[in-house]
Order: sequence, then C-alpha cells, then structure tokens
Amino acid sequence: MVLPALFRGGVGRRCRHVPMKFVVAGFAGSGKTTLFNAMTGLDVPVGYGGEVRVGTVRVPDPRVDLLSRVYKPKKTVYATINLRDVPGEYGARSQVLSPAALQQIRDREALCLVLRDFVNPALETAPDPLGDLQAFHAECVLADLGVVERRLDRARKERADVREIDAFETMTTVLEDGRPLRLVPRTQLDRRFLKGYGLLSDLPLLAAVNVEEEAAAEPLDAALAEELRTMGGAAMVLSARVEAEIASLDPEDQAEFLEDMGLAEPTLARFIRATYEMMDLISFFTVGPEEVHAWTIRRGTVARTAAGRVHSDMERGFIRAEIIPFEVFAEYGSEATVKDAGLMRVEGKEYIVSDGDMMLVRFNV
Repeated sequence: MVLPALFRGGVGRRCRHVPMKFVVAGFAGSGKTTLFNAMTGLDVPVGYGGEVRVGTVRVPDPRVDLLSRVYKPKKTVYATINLRDVPGEYGARSQVLSPAALQQIRDREALCLVLRDFVNPALETAPDPLGDLQAFHAECVLADLGVVERRLDRARKERADVREIDAFETMTTVLEDGRPLRLVPRTQLDRRFLKGYGLLSDLPLLAAVNVEEEAAAEPLDAALAEELRTMGGAAMVLSARVEAEIASLDPEDQAEFLEDMGLAEPTLARFIRATYEMMDLISFFTVGPEEVHAWTIRRGTVARTAAGRVHSDMERGFIRAEIIPFEVFAEYGSEATVKDAGLMRVEGKEYIVSDGDMMLVRFNV
C-alpha cells in the first residue's frame, strides 16, 4: 500500500512548469524588434532578416514577493512568458507570409501584432496601422483557409468522424466569409479537431500600436479599436522607443521617467495584464521552505487538472486539495493563524481553482 503524499513546492521529474508562448509579429519597420528587446532585456540587432529570436520574461507578481518573504524558500519561481520575435522579412506587406514565418507563429499560444503608427525614415510609406491590421488579418485567414480546405477534402475521402467534418465545414464557411476563427464560440466549433493545425486566426490577438514618443499616453484610435473588436482582438498603445529607454534606466529612475511621460507603468506590465485578461489566465501558488512557485492556468480549471500542471503524479493520484486564498493569508500572516481561524478549506477534484489560491495537494501514487 502506498501512503498518501502531499506537495508543498519543489520540482519533480514530471514537473510541468511551461511558460506561455507568444509570438511577436509585424511588418518590416514596425518596431517589433525594438519592443521585443525592451521587454526581454536582450539586444537583438534591429533590421531585416536573420534568425528567429527567443526571450523569456518573468511575470511580476507582488503576491509571490510576499510569499517569498514569509517562507524564505531556497527557490522562488515566478510565472514566465516565452516571446518569439519573427524576422521582419517574413512579414513584408507586399508578400504572403512565408511557410517559415507561418510555422514560427503556428506553434504559439497567442499572437502580439506590432502595428506601426510612427514615421519611419527607412520606409517610404506613411504609417497605416488600420491597413496593416487588415492586411495581416487577410493573410492569416487565407493561410488558414488553405489548411482547412485540404483537411476537409481528406476527411471526406477518408469518411472521417462526422463531428470532425462538421467542424472543418464550419471553419471553411467562417474563413470564406473573411472572419477569424477566434470569433466562433466553443458551442459552435469543436476545437478538439483543431489541435495540431496551428490555425492563425484562432489565436488570441493582441495588437501593440507603436506610436510616436509624444503619443505614448494617448488612447487608441477609434476606427482601429472598432476593427479590432470585429476581429475579437485586444489592443494597447505604446512607443517602442520610449520603452527601450525605460528598460535602459535603473529601477529607481524608471518611475520618474514614466511620470514625466504620463504613463502609469512600463509596457511589460501592461502587456502581461492584457494577455492574462485576453486569455482568461489566473495564477495559483504552491509554497514551502524549498520553493514558492506561481503556476498559470485558465480560469475555470478544476483542482485535479491544476495539480497536473505541477506534477503528473499529482493529477493521477489526486485525493484532495487544501486551499488558502491569498487574501486570507495576507490578512492573517501565516498558515497557522489561518488554520486556527478555521479558514483553510479542503476541496475535492472538481473544485474550480480561484486566482491567488495557495494549494496544498494530497495525492496517492
């Protein structure tokens, strides 16, 4: 007989700490590499062509800071985002996206499209963020339609599952109408059949509108906002040049610079908040003297599935979860006082994990 085990923190042989994967895309000259450098702290040369660049950024979380101060663990692990900068030559506006660029975008979880709204001396054309958005959207829809039509043709010939055929017929209709797949509700499209195809128009879309320095604190253009709404996308306004300057400053100087620019926080913080809201993501925590660890899941995830994010054995042998909401812990200051107050809860496998839950998993393997 194997006695029940528990998990307080630490990394096992089947730990599933996987960062969110974003691609930073945009037409040549949009400033996407400058933005990528500002967010990742890298120094990738700005220009056309070259290799795909990858960087990882830590998700700031004051809750993790507090837990780390209280538990004083050997290791503190924040949630992370993996960013991939696709070389600009792949997205020249006069071209259809190359197969290489498509593949670099397809295996991501979400898409950040940088739109130029500033005068670039290296380019002859005036900035046209609305036109760039529409051109990029058209390329994505066209690329998806080719993939979907080929699979639908094979599925019919192979007499595949009728549900799969229905899904691909639905997608064909949507794409032929010029609409992105992300707009189709889950009740109307069985997305189990989309796995492995990396359909571009189904990816969550965040448009980063790169403006002149003096416009960094201004709101999004109304026409662009409306177009993004019809595409099911989100947006943020920024100046990549300003962000690059902020990133080069010492932390104590950044706040003063931001205030002078009329900005409340740097782009990285706004980017992370926007992506979490767009993808409906939350964090839960495992804590202990070995490790304080933030884990990212989608809102609505049940406890057993969330436990599997930490370690496969925990999902397989899940018994129960002991839950302390972070707000309760912060008010009482320690696990012991929370327990003495009777505020620690015991939940089963179908419990829906809330943002900020501190979770102690008991499991039997």
